Amino acid sequence: MHIHRLAGDISVLNDHLEVPGIGFLPVNAFVLHAAEPVVVDTGLSLPGRGFMDTLGSVVNPADVRWIWLTHPDRDHTGALFDLLDAAPHARLVTTFLGAGILSTERPVPLDRLHLLNPGQSLQVGDRTLTAFRPPLFDNPATIGLYDDRSQTCFSSDCFGAPMPSAELAGCSDVAEVPTDQLRSGQLLWATVDSPWVHTTDVARYLQTIEPIRAMDPAAILSTHLPPAVGLTSQFLEMLTAAPQADPFVGPDQRALEAMLASFEPAVT
Repeated sequence: MHIHRLAGDISVLNDHLEVPGIGFLPVNAFVLHAAEPVVVDTGLSLPGRGFMDTLGSVVNPADVRWIWLTHPDRDHTGALFDLLDAAPHARLVTTFLGAGILSTERPVPLDRLHLLNPGQSLQVGDRTLTAFRPPLFDNPATIGLYDDRSQTCFSSDCFGAPMPSAELAGCSDVAEVPTDQLRSGQLLWATVDSPWVHTTDVARYLQTIEPIRAMDPAAILSTHLPPAVGLTSQFLEMLTAAPQADPFVGPDQRALEAMLASFEPAVT
């Protein structure tokens, strides 16, 4: 995993997944070094990724007071219960639906939940975090957040993009990615992660972009993109184009068999 420090009070804990035929998908979690430290998402659920060790290098887990779960998909909840054990004073921020989905795997004690809906805010000592529903999402429990002190928008899956290389998936600034590759990757991810964007009422969808325009964040941190500073206008324009992007059609069984046939036999 990689660690990137932004603006002095945000750490990005970066991992990635290689997705055959698509690219290298960044998978980030974040630490907000507020007066009451906040961890946003808890990484992949794959073994051997060392999330807790990486987290422990930027904050003492025992000091964490809030764990903000943007939604309960497995690439966001990998170390959730390990962190709840290591951070006995932390409360889990999620929605009623998010808590329900989590309970199908392992119930969270009710006294450790803090339920928050889009539009509501949470005080974490020296700043206010406001929940919002990102324009693009793949899980109905999704809540992004805006930090008024750092002027940072944590957008969950929204604005994500597969990268053409592992190096770019782990970079500290998305400006390193050529603009045309970034836009095409973001539109691809929009159609993969939010395929409903092709069937929704476009006018109503475009209205959901306005809260981010009103925020005018200095930085956007997506779970599935390197950190983005000063690119809000560019990213909002991409969102407006998403309904017209080509729908994603994944590989079928024939393509899978062709791919398997191309592999080298294992050496025994």
